[in-house]
Amino acid sequence: MAQRRPWEVEDGLWDRIEPLLPVVERRFRNPGRKRLDDRKALCGILFVLYTGMPWEFLPQELGYGSGMTCWRRLRDWTEAGVWQQLHEVLLAELNAAGLIDWSRAAVDGSHLRALKRGPKTGPSPVDRARTGSKHHVIVDGGGTPLAATLTGGQRHDVTQLMPLIEAVPPVRGRQGRPRKRPEALYADRAYDYDKYRKLARTKGIQPRFAERGTEHGSGLGVHRYVVEQTIALLHWFRRLRIRWEIRDDIHEAFLSLGCSIICWRKLKNNSIC
Repeated sequence: MAQRRPWEVEDGLWDRIEPLLPVVERRFRNPGRKRLDDRKALCGILFVLYTGMPWEFLPQELGYGSGMTCWRRLRDWTEAGVWQQLHEVLLAELNAAGLIDWSRAAVDGSHLRALKRGPKTGPSPVDRARTGSKHHVIVDGGGTPLAATLTGGQRHDVTQLMPLIEAVPPVRGRQGRPRKRPEALYADRAYDYDKYRKLARTKGIQPRFAERGTEHGSGLGVHRYVVEQTIALLHWFRRLRIRWEIRDDIHEAFLSLGCSIICWRKLKNNSIC
């Protein structure tokens, strides 16, 4: 039996994505060329996400259409908010199964090169001032990505603490009001500012930030490592290791899609789907 390639959309994942896609009616008069099947276009998008291949080199023999067709479909679905909706659907399923640990969360940021500049890029202080961007991620206690943001490479991690907290969507899946806030938040020394501790407390979150000037061995790392692990999983997608997109919304679409795939794998591994 042939092994399924990772960029091929599984039936379970497609069942969750298809209802979110905008319906495009074919023109009755002068319909033109038949529109590429949405599932095949999504496979082409995932192929680029997994391999990092330039759009124009998308192999035609795979049957996923041209690279420009897949890029347009990614653009249109991004503008329709498909990726955020998909992430929220998967988070709700995980929450319903008790697979989101709201007792704690962790945040961190990671640099990446931005070879074509564009919005949300800047001189990276860790890469000899070369143009770069930053991924900022907040995860639950088990490493499930709750939200991710993109900034210029010069932005300090702590400046994205509150935007990340605000970016966590209301997660449904259980009786009562949707859950949005973890009980405690873990972060490294870059977040050690009294101002941001107070801001976290105003949201009902207990800050557990490592303190600058103290020796290693505080024990906080046993809770904080999950966000580093999730960032490593995101950067396993080659398109997220280096930012090739000038348009920030297109790179953010890849980032959101990567978060959704991590959530989908967790559902599969726990035999929920």
